[in-house]
Amino acid sequence: MCSPEPINCFPVLVNILSNTFLRLHNSTARLRLWSQLFYTGENGELKNYIFFGLFTYLLVLAAGLPPLFAMSNVEDYKVKSTSC
Repeated sequence: MCSPEPINCFPVLVNILSNTFLRLHNSTARLRLWSQLFYTGENGELKNYIFFGLFTYLLVLAAGLPPLFAMSNVEDYKVKSTSC
């Protein structure tokens, strides 16, 4: 009923429980569940979109972190704090 992959077991279990509760309440409705793997087709445009989106995010992150550390050091210098 359930494949060995745990990702497929939970939806099947929810489907069984839902249909059982529907039967207990004398309902004629039934829930049907199916699952498919993620789309694995080659889509160059989507890959480029994801790559450049992540690249832009990392670029902004890399540009924003060094000033944060520099501000911390400047603050330490102003209050003349020292480490032991």
